[in-house]
Amino acid sequence: MRVGQFLRANRHQPITCTPDETVEAVAARLSRYNIGAMPVCGAANILVGVISGRDLVRAFAKDSEHFRERRVRDLMSREVITCGPEESMAAAEKLMNEHHIRHVPVVEYAQLVGVLSIRDAIAARLSETRDEVNFLRDAVIAARHL
Repeated sequence: MRVGQFLRANRHQPITCTPDETVEAVAARLSRYNIGAMPVCGAANILVGVISGRDLVRAFAKDSEHFRERRVRDLMSREVITCGPEESMAAAEKLMNEHHIRHVPVVEYAQLVGVLSIRDAIAARLSETRDEVNFLRDAVIAARHL
């Protein structure tokens, strides 16, 4: 299965933020939607970075007194690992494992089209494995009746 097919099938609508938003607003949104990372987009939905709960925790631990004054642009990761909608789910999962990340923005022509999580990749692999098991079981049953 391709990443784009998975996103369309699951109607994934990415939750995003802008570089000028406060970290307080982003923290509230991460909590509200129970997500671990959020793409940061500029004009025309162009991906400019990613901010994660881990980024927020580190910033708070470093300077809790001024935490609420910080902006996303101060904390976001600017070098982002991405994949395209034509990538296979297996390739996306491998990418996340190789880079030790749990979320990968899906980008087409620099525009964000979705976000894939490691949970999504594992769920897709589990579904494909179930399909293979069912196919093999049916083949064995059919072979017994020959």
